[in-house]
Amino acid sequence: MAHTVVIAPDSFKGTIGAAAAAEAFAAGWRRERPDSELRLMPMADGGEGTVDAFAAAVPGARRMPVTVTGPEDEPVEASWVLLPPTAEAPGGTAVVELANTSGIELLGTPPRLRAFDAHTRGFGEAIADALARGVSRLVLGIGSSSSTDGGTGMLTALGARFTDAAGQPVAAGARGLGSVAAADLSGLAPLPSGGVTVLSDVTNPLLGARGAAAVFGPQKGALPEDIGVLDVGLARLAALVAGDPETPGAGAAGGTGFGLLAWGARLVPGSAAVAELVGLDAAVAAASVVVTGEGSYDGQSAAGKVPAHVGAVAAAAGVPVVLVAGRVAADADTSGFAGTVSLTELAGSGELAMAETARWLEESGALLAHELQAG
Repeated sequence: MAHTVVIAPDSFKGTIGAAAAAEAFAAGWRRERPDSELRLMPMADGGEGTVDAFAAAVPGARRMPVTVTGPEDEPVEASWVLLPPTAEAPGGTAVVELANTSGIELLGTPPRLRAFDAHTRGFGEAIADALARGVSRLVLGIGSSSSTDGGTGMLTALGARFTDAAGQPVAAGARGLGSVAAADLSGLAPLPSGGVTVLSDVTNPLLGARGAAAVFGPQKGALPEDIGVLDVGLARLAALVAGDPETPGAGAAGGTGFGLLAWGARLVPGSAAVAELVGLDAAVAAASVVVTGEGSYDGQSAAGKVPAHVGAVAAAAGVPVVLVAGRVAADADTSGFAGTVSLTELAGSGELAMAETARWLEESGALLAHELQAG
């Protein structure tokens, strides 16, 4: 009987995406155990790499290229993924991510942080492209945002209008929220028949000390004196649009979570939803061993992150699971794993591990295949 290995990592943020990470690990495993049957199921929680993960993990998935308006108004060559038709979604399911259309990674390295001017219009344009192709369901990943516009750019691309006291369209980005006086959502595209599921790994509300501006604004260039201005702008939007700003996740992606709630979408924890959509449970149940991982496994990783969810699925199926991480922090609870590998320890330093992550992932695959000697 073939020894079956499910390889289900998250991205190693800042170094390698989940799909490439799974490929690198698999290459190392094959060096030691070419007889193993490897099932690559790269995972995501809604952020960067969500589209890549679905493209790699779902048989028959098709990548659909689209040119959108980027967060700085420049054309961006992006893509979304069309999943095959199902009984629940006869027109297929579109997976669209904010990261490759309106994400902070599009602002350069290091990013040109634009707290007030970056926007989500491109994300909405990609969603509109998917709807125009007749999909029955949308799955939207909203991690890695570059803006704090409350999702107004996205909603505008889908047919909404946001105007000032003179009836003129407001400026793009958070800048426009300071003068918004009216919101007309009557022209919004209707939801597809199968609904809109939003993948998010945060539960922050829209406003206040735990809101979009206070928590995520500084990552996007907001200075301390800007936080209050951004929060007031988001509050103006919340007063004009039906929706509860206290809903967990409303503050995700600079308030894009709130904008999607106003459209009628449903926010769900990203890791669990991705696992369900790619069929992780069935794959794990048929496996001899499961491998998962992420860039930094620490005390917060048990709270809804990919390795914790994959570990829970494996535990429920009675299948051993091993962890590969860029670093394993001192406060991390690794008691549920049959083994762990730190790329930092393998490479000799964090710098070397980050400089050649694919190489050290491959070495970790060879190491674990040799050590486990299963099957």
